[in-house]
Amino acid sequence: MAFVLPQDWQQVLAEELKQTYLLELKTFLENERKQYPVYPPEEDLFSALALTPYEQVKVLLLGQDPYHNEGQAHGLSFSVRPGVPLPPSLKNMFKELEEDLGHPVPNNGHLIPWARQGVLMLNTVLTVRAHEPNSHKNKGWETLTDAIIQKVNEKPGRVVFVLWGNQAKKKKKWIDTERHYIIESAHPSPLSAKRGFFGSRPFSAINRALSEAGMEEIDWRIPNI
Repeated sequence: MAFVLPQDWQQVLAEELKQTYLLELKTFLENERKQYPVYPPEEDLFSALALTPYEQVKVLLLGQDPYHNEGQAHGLSFSVRPGVPLPPSLKNMFKELEEDLGHPVPNNGHLIPWARQGVLMLNTVLTVRAHEPNSHKNKGWETLTDAIIQKVNEKPGRVVFVLWGNQAKKKKKWIDTERHYIIESAHPSPLSAKRGFFGSRPFSAINRALSEAGMEEIDWRIPNI
């Protein structure tokens, strides 16, 4: 299995891609795919990077583990394919979006329109065994995604980092808060949304932070399909 990152990200991560832990990660994934269904499919592994080139990143929306049921994960944190029922976290995100900006809840959770506007939707772990959350934790993905976060942090212009939940907040150590802007709250999952995600109005806060830096705001509406 080849780790084929989009060309621009290959250049940005050139040193990281020489590291030996990636060989171990590849071997692990090859063995997993022989024995179990693994999500997302191999061709979607780096969708987040393909849809949001390095130069265009202005928001980093950090997720954790990919969705682990069939047909859900396609390489963008929180997003699902058209026709797939909305997972609970995404339902809560859309509820908050409606409360925050008045955008009605769409009939799908396909978040590609956000990615195309410069929202890098990165999970900290990029694969998962079917129906087994966190099954690919601590296999090497976190080292690579930490390197991606650090490279985004090196961008000269402002980036808005969105850290929902304790796992995401741990990544604050990689972020220069003098140059960049951090939005943090509880995670939108049903277990924690009522403990600080609902009412946090992250979408308008992201747009304010972009606007203050003279950058174009995100149009958060997801069109119905």
